[in-house]
Amino acid sequence: MTISENIKKYRSELPEGVKLVAISKTKPNEDLMEAYEAGQRIFGENKIQEMTDKWEQLPKDIEWHMVGHVQRNKVKYMAPYVSLIHAVDSLKLLKEINKRAKQNERTIHCLLQIKIAEEDSKFGISRDEAREILESEAYQKMKHAQIVGLMGMATFTDDEAQVRQEFERLQHIAADFQKDFPELTEVSMGMSGDYHIALECGTTMVRIGSSIFGERNYN
Repeated sequence: MTISENIKKYRSELPEGVKLVAISKTKPNEDLMEAYEAGQRIFGENKIQEMTDKWEQLPKDIEWHMVGHVQRNKVKYMAPYVSLIHAVDSLKLLKEINKRAKQNERTIHCLLQIKIAEEDSKFGISRDEAREILESEAYQKMKHAQIVGLMGMATFTDDEAQVRQEFERLQHIAADFQKDFPELTEVSMGMSGDYHIALECGTTMVRIGSSIFGERNYN
């Protein structure tokens, strides 16, 4: 199937209200344009430099999501344009995002990354750490960084029961937080291999890469 056929397939499968984030890291602009011409407007990247190059060259109505781990010293490069940062895992990072967004006279939306997987390689914070950030005076004063939801990555495993359990945990935390923070409307979970389970567990945003664009070339 072509990229545009894949985009149409996913768009027809996803229920109303669930956003498709096309993970375009390592892919050339021609591939992104094929997805764009099929109606895709949200693209996710995991390297700020690559995302910035693409932002400069591609249509300006694209919504750019940063889905990778963020180093604080790189925030300034994406602050002029990034729409959503998926993997915020500290108050320090949030402060930097707020500062850089203010310099650019805009508000940057963020998701707190909750560690739901059992793998050590996955980043993220605990439910308590996330609540601490949301309740902190420092965050309450921020005008330019806004937390709009939570994100989590399941363990990379064929055990669907485990994946489901981890997604349900994230959904449960999100529902709990929404009582005190109704603005937390997004729950970003689910990728090419497990998005079906994420849909059943209430995701509002799925991150699909290789199933749209084909395998990645890391050379």
